[in-house]
Amino acid sequence: MASAAALTGVAALAVSAVPADVATAAGAPPPAPGQVVPGEGTGTPALVRGIREPAPDSGSAAGAARAYLEAEEGRYRIAHVRRDLVPAGTTTSGTRETVRLQQRHGGVPVLGGQYVVRMENRGGERIVTGTSGKYFTGLTTGTTAEVGEELAVERAVDRVLDELGAENFATAPREGEEELPPLQGTARGLVVLPRGTGVLTQHVTVRGVDPAGGEPVLREVYVDAHAGYPVLGYSGIKTFRAPEAAGRPAPEAAGRRSAAARETGGGVRLDGTAVGLDVSHDEGRGLYVLRDRTRIPDDDYDQRALTTWDARGTNVGDVSGRWPEGIREFASPTPQFGDEATGAGAVDAHWAAARVHDYYRDEHGRNSLDGRGMNIDSLVGVTEFGEPYVNAFWDGRKTVYGTGDAEYRPLSAALDVVGHEMTHGVIEHSANLVYAGQSGALNEAIADYFGNAVETDVLGVPATDPDSGLLGERLCRTKTPRACALRDLNDGRTTTGSFLGLDFLNDNGGVHLNSTIFGGALWDAREELGADLADEVVYRALTEYLTPLDGFTEGRAAVLAAAQDLSVTGDRLRALRRAFTAHGIVPGWESALGIDSDPLLDRINTTGTGPGAGGGWWAASKSNEDGSEPYSVWAGRADGKGQLKLMSPNDGRYHVNPATDGTTVVWQAYSPGAVEILARPLAGGPVKKLWAGRSGGSVTDVDGDVVTFSYANVGGRSGVAYLSLKDPTDVRTAGGGTYRRAYSPSVSDGRIAYQEWRRVALATRAAYEWRTLVVDAATGATTVLHEAPSTIGHGPTALNGTHVFWLAEQDAAQGGTALFRAPLDGSGAVELGPEAGWGALRVHDLTASEDSVTVAAYAPDAPLGNEATPKLHQFAAAGTPGGQGTHKGRVSCNRGSQTHPAAVDGSRVVWLDATTGTTDVVTRARPTGRCG
Repeated sequence: MASAAALTGVAALAVSAVPADVATAAGAPPPAPGQVVPGEGTGTPALVRGIREPAPDSGSAAGAARAYLEAEEGRYRIAHVRRDLVPAGTTTSGTRETVRLQQRHGGVPVLGGQYVVRMENRGGERIVTGTSGKYFTGLTTGTTAEVGEELAVERAVDRVLDELGAENFATAPREGEEELPPLQGTARGLVVLPRGTGVLTQHVTVRGVDPAGGEPVLREVYVDAHAGYPVLGYSGIKTFRAPEAAGRPAPEAAGRRSAAARETGGGVRLDGTAVGLDVSHDEGRGLYVLRDRTRIPDDDYDQRALTTWDARGTNVGDVSGRWPEGIREFASPTPQFGDEATGAGAVDAHWAAARVHDYYRDEHGRNSLDGRGMNIDSLVGVTEFGEPYVNAFWDGRKTVYGTGDAEYRPLSAALDVVGHEMTHGVIEHSANLVYAGQSGALNEAIADYFGNAVETDVLGVPATDPDSGLLGERLCRTKTPRACALRDLNDGRTTTGSFLGLDFLNDNGGVHLNSTIFGGALWDAREELGADLADEVVYRALTEYLTPLDGFTEGRAAVLAAAQDLSVTGDRLRALRRAFTAHGIVPGWESALGIDSDPLLDRINTTGTGPGAGGGWWAASKSNEDGSEPYSVWAGRADGKGQLKLMSPNDGRYHVNPATDGTTVVWQAYSPGAVEILARPLAGGPVKKLWAGRSGGSVTDVDGDVVTFSYANVGGRSGVAYLSLKDPTDVRTAGGGTYRRAYSPSVSDGRIAYQEWRRVALATRAAYEWRTLVVDAATGATTVLHEAPSTIGHGPTALNGTHVFWLAEQDAAQGGTALFRAPLDGSGAVELGPEAGWGALRVHDLTASEDSVTVAAYAPDAPLGNEATPKLHQFAAAGTPGGQGTHKGRVSCNRGSQTHPAAVDGSRVVWLDATTGTTDVVTRARPTGRCG
């Protein structure tokens, strides 16, 4: 079946295939007249073009497409076309018809399984001119779920809360919200992930507000329907900037608009340019509103329109994936909208949305973003709990623009930003590229391309202008355009050699950080072919060739095939190929990515679990080669010698978050009934059950006889537990309640360190505090190492024989993280690493040996690129306060994300490394120091 390595939760969420200009490999399906590109590991071709074959007369376009595939089973290898391919939409352009067919397995949708049939229809006679896409022929998984929707929602919400805590540290609930879950999950039904023979999952959408930073949360989570473990998750919010669907209400829910007459008005954009606006006079309000009814056909309720809404003061978490209550269209007493509308970015948003709509209508014949006349809604003035919000996003139904700040104008001020966000809507209603990994980077690249194409065309910027490839360059109040721009499609530097392999917690797998690899190739093609032809080629590739899980290689093939459809030949076709080759998008480009670390376990194909280490050994979870099996725990020597040991039973459960002290391995096992803590000696012996509960956390640790772990009660109320391997029935717990919670445990030499948040007073206003604690497991004696206000975010802890280390963020505006150390007796905490100033790092994770402390971190002021992804830094454990003389340097110079460090001994550390585009467990014995 077709490969889907990206669905493991790390690296490119894409399927590699041979580009259309490369010779067909041996063993391909029987060739047709024209060109056949085989799919990888599937009998169904990835692309067929250059054919002219009659389609059976079956009435509709979808019927004809399915009848054709059925009649040509020998080539397409789709045995049950009418059962397994469901019509997912047909688009028509002149005589061309493009039919998209969604794959189902046993009646269950297959994520990314979509096949496209292209036809010409002349007087009812249909001729098939080509096909492309992904049909996974090897799926055999059953489709009966053992995990119901309620448990799936619970596990999905717990996972997202745990991930947010890892990203942003544990932060106290806002006052009055202690009893409210910050996130809600909605079951979406069963979905098969196309890994190996298939993984049956419950699809859950989790939405709400990040309890730490206030950012909107909209995550798509897929929970294994047999074991209840979340095996895939990514953000559904398509932002313009890299990150630090309920739709619009029906007329009955929103209240019908008052009748309105079409008017011509105007306003002033944020750059001082006066522009005309198409507005309406709302008879009910007696005001003019930013409602353009000239572009989208009326409906029976007078609801279809291009509108701009006043969302000033509305929290961004209340608008993502939902329609906020109480907002109204931006209004003015006259058709000329004044300073208020200008300052909020409303004039810019309304004017720019019309320009983008007109570009797609006039250049590509598209009727609004979905091709069927959908509303175009823009919300302006969104804040983040009253503070400036400097971003914009498409949430599947509308575009949302923040306030901007002292330097950045509201993001609607840039036509390329508006075009970018609205193009996400076009993509969603055509190729629907999954917004993670390579397919997500392709999504961003195409949004960048068309956003910039609209702006350069409207403003008359020639392709030869060195600033023509800049995005967001007009947003700043004081910076120059080049200093202001957030990306440059014309930088000439972004190639697959600079590809960043990332997990999905980091920029959704690199959707922004890797986008200019492909976007730069497209922009080069625009310069070579000319704007009109290049735009037509890319649009046809998007709407008639690309499918949801495509990545860079398929993207190249799609663009080249679309160009040949449009009679691009000779020098121009060679120039198009050169544009991709210059950016490194060639067959097998992934294999050229190298590392400076020593591999211990490659292609682990897991998500939501990290390695453990100690006593010269490591332990980690691993799935099979295609990521379709539940995870097993393996262990090995940290120096790479000897044989690997399988520690967990192969019983259908997901065995995750292992820890080891070199004698025992302890881990969590997920099943529909419970999450269990299991243990087994490295020397061999039976697996021992230590504990069982409704939900596990992400932390497990063991040292000698003591085991500690995190867990969650209902509503994500985090707790910490510890017990004895000799007598696991005597479980001690902390936190887990509404007003007392515990996080981030670690253990060494019989002592457990953890973070605690608790309510300490209840008068006219409740008072809360954080405490960093260490408890003696033998006596129960507890020592308070550090106390802090509830406004400070607290992160992981780590222990060695003499000190406790922990992370905290005292001022989120500083962007960095403080690294603290205290003796076990609590005699005095010192700051080893600064939160602000020179050498400050934004730290996510922490581990310690007797002489070294290792963190996963990045520089808070790093520009978009490699240094903005997590890297391992090592400090001397006995360093001086303030960090002077403690920083040993970078552990590894590998590109891509380096996460989940686990200290072995001395300076040796193991970690998860995604540089190669897959996730591997790797190690280094000592830090590499500086990286050039």
